[in-house]
Amino acid sequence: MQTQNMLCLNFAYADCNAVLKALQPVFQEQGMTETVHNWEDHGYLATYIQKNGSFANLRIYPHGLVLVDLQSYNDQTKGREETDRLLDKVEERMKELFHGNIKRVKRLPAILRGGAIDRYWPTADGRLVEYDIDEVVYDEDSPFQNIKILHSKQFGNILILSGDVNLAESDLAYTQAIMGSGKENYAGKEVLILGGGDGGILYEIVKLKPKMVTMVEIDQMVIDGCKKYMRKTCGDVLDNLKGECYQVLIEDCIPVLKRYAKEGRMFDYVINDLTAVPISTSPEEDSTWEFLRLILDLSMKVLKQDGKYFTQGNCINLTDALTLYEEQLSRLYCPVEFSKEIVCVPSYMELWVFYTIWKK
Repeated sequence: MQTQNMLCLNFAYADCNAVLKALQPVFQEQGMTETVHNWEDHGYLATYIQKNGSFANLRIYPHGLVLVDLQSYNDQTKGREETDRLLDKVEERMKELFHGNIKRVKRLPAILRGGAIDRYWPTADGRLVEYDIDEVVYDEDSPFQNIKILHSKQFGNILILSGDVNLAESDLAYTQAIMGSGKENYAGKEVLILGGGDGGILYEIVKLKPKMVTMVEIDQMVIDGCKKYMRKTCGDVLDNLKGECYQVLIEDCIPVLKRYAKEGRMFDYVINDLTAVPISTSPEEDSTWEFLRLILDLSMKVLKQDGKYFTQGNCINLTDALTLYEEQLSRLYCPVEFSKEIVCVPSYMELWVFYTIWKK
């Protein structure tokens, strides 16, 4: 497992040569071989290599930024302690010589690469998040996607589909938001769930005494994994594909929606848990936008005149994509209105937008 540690120092200004000479003894004491590159007006890059393959890059910029990047291949506690001691010495040395000139010292947490457990997953707006993952619970490839369930100390088991964090056992807030945040009366109602293979929405709606819930999920392997490893989310509702007030269809939802529209079948609620609003803002180039528009149109055809359509949007920071989604709503075969709600979903580590859509 490779470990990368970063130390950043900001100066009001930097005498590059003085900084280099101050830090050279720290690395030389470790028996590291030095190579120095000097660019006129662009500072220094010094590389220090140990016999075991560990190395450090020291980058000194004239405008006052000094970066120490230390990388090693060691998964032992002793190796990590040695790295911490070396960075401590660098920091102490800099403070001794330049304490009056240092504006900021920032040591970043170590990044671990190549371990048995992948802890790093991106947010929707492209930030890298390190999760406290300690176990790979489930990892399989279905005909449609890669399915992972990883255990987090904070969030419980997390369902990750093709690299996208979908839902954790901690994320009841997501399920409640996509059901209308407790403002709806599902008793005696007809409900259609598109996707939702983790079973969370189905489990919560069944508690509310609906007339019938139909869930359409294309991937049987998602259901199989979640009914075994996400039971805090789905309870026992996925143990059987039919219950007293629900049925689960293992099918592509588009043919099902077309069939229901042709038959004239109507629902009080349609809940779309298939996919988030695409990050791309080029609908003509991204087939996901075409898919979303098709789902919206077909869903409106099976939604009662006084019914409601619930769906997730995306991260609140993706304003362009969310605005484009709202523009698509004005292009449906029937006029609609919408409202939106912003919810903190624990395992997403970002605020998430949810939509309620209804016919005018």
